[in-house]
Amino acid sequence: MALVNEFEKQGNFLFRFRGQLPILLFLLAVPFLYWTDTSSISKYLKNFYSYCAVILSIIGFCIRAYTVGSTPKGTSGRNTKEQKAFVLNTTGIYSIVRHPLYLGNYFLWIGIVVFTFNPYFIVVVSLLYWIYYERIMYAEERFLERKFGEEYLSWSCSIPAFIPNLKFYKPSIISFSLKTVIRREYSGVLATVIGFVFVEVIRHYFSVGEWYISSSFIYLLLVVSVIVLLLRTLKHHTALLSEDGRS
Repeated sequence: MALVNEFEKQGNFLFRFRGQLPILLFLLAVPFLYWTDTSSISKYLKNFYSYCAVILSIIGFCIRAYTVGSTPKGTSGRNTKEQKAFVLNTTGIYSIVRHPLYLGNYFLWIGIVVFTFNPYFIVVVSLLYWIYYERIMYAEERFLERKFGEEYLSWSCSIPAFIPNLKFYKPSIISFSLKTVIRREYSGVLATVIGFVFVEVIRHYFSVGEWYISSSFIYLLLVVSVIVLLLRTLKHHTALLSEDGRS
């Protein structure tokens, strides 16, 4: 099989299971947390890592929020079985980067990775993330090229795949919708909070040999869980979060 076809085949396979990537990150984090000697890390450096971790995850959420909140129906979907696209979006954030959702995902999860206080884990995850999503992005772009032809090629040749170029920015053809963000992104927020709690709990166990969750993390997890449960109920049992022309 030609290499381009092999890349596309791998990308389509990984595309279907991209939602399980956080589970892999959790499993990988355990040995790195075990090998990280937190007693040798100063309080100042721990605080620095922690603040950077939170900021990075917030940046990731903001990228995702702007993407899903300002794109029309037919793009930025959560489909997992196969590639789908009904329109080619070239405005808004798609005018500066071709894969904004994957960029947002990277920041979301690298924030949790930074929270492990292990620089080697940051490098390892960054490399694995790139290898994993490079295949997915390749498969998606092959699909879009076949579907939209010259229109896609003309756009993609000038827009970077992963590192935004702000000079190309064009306003989105539709207005930003906070309701869309709330409807689509609550699960990601909960998963991110769980990720931070997971790292804190495992790290504490390896450090002192007992299971413990600080009260601040307990309150945060409870508040976010209640909000997510409420939003999920509203989404599936009411029309309060529904919008025409939005995914």
